[in-house]
Amino acid sequence: MRRRAVVLAPLCAFLCSLLAASGAAARTGTHSSTRVTGITVYAAASLTDVFPKIDSGPKYSFGASSTLAAQITQGAPADVFASANTTIPAQLHAKKLAQKPVVFTRNRLVLVVPTSNPAGIHSVYDLRKSGVKLVIAAPAVPVGSYTLQVLKQMGLTSVLGNIVSRESDVRGVLSKVALGEADAGFVYSTDARTVPGKVRVFKIPAWAQPKVTYALAVVSASVNKAAAARFIKEVLSKAGQKKMISAGFLALPKAKSKR
Repeated sequence: MRRRAVVLAPLCAFLCSLLAASGAAARTGTHSSTRVTGITVYAAASLTDVFPKIDSGPKYSFGASSTLAAQITQGAPADVFASANTTIPAQLHAKKLAQKPVVFTRNRLVLVVPTSNPAGIHSVYDLRKSGVKLVIAAPAVPVGSYTLQVLKQMGLTSVLGNIVSRESDVRGVLSKVALGEADAGFVYSTDARTVPGKVRVFKIPAWAQPKVTYALAVVSASVNKAAAARFIKEVLSKAGQKKMISAGFLALPKAKSKR
């Protein structure tokens, strides 16, 4: 019995130390995925809630894709640029201000109205009603461009006369509607989800729905390109994409297999 106790004592000590270490790891969060630190990510406003959930390490600057691109052009210290369209990153790439962009998610455009719906709007066509106060994003902003595409596609350009405000980004549009300062506005479906109970959502007909595709790229002037590339890899990873989908973004289409 005494010999067994002598043999088991070191084993017990080892197990206790192992449990203590795992407990400390759980408390400090060292069991979680790797965080990319030391970089600044410029990202579209619609990514405000989801990117920090994928990785809380980077410093984020959220806003209109067009505004962020202009800041990068002027030398802002960004390492990664994530846009709510593919056009703006492609333009930066053409100017050699960013590496080749990569598509990383998709979204849908929707019409939102205040929960009380004072204008009695139940579809995009109701925007033609007299006196409706419509708010949209500026044309240079991706969501503003998508909005104009929808209205043109549906033959509703006449409702542009009902616009009371053109906001600098999608969150500005959402805020105006949620606060009841406008009767309706066009936002991404993911943004509408961030204010539950404050807006009602109406879908846009599938035939008029624009292809809302997001792309991101490493900024050419970045002094930490390796970390920037790791962040992009993280967003594109299975875990990153799962969090995008959980936030309401659409899955990327599967690549067609070569036969």
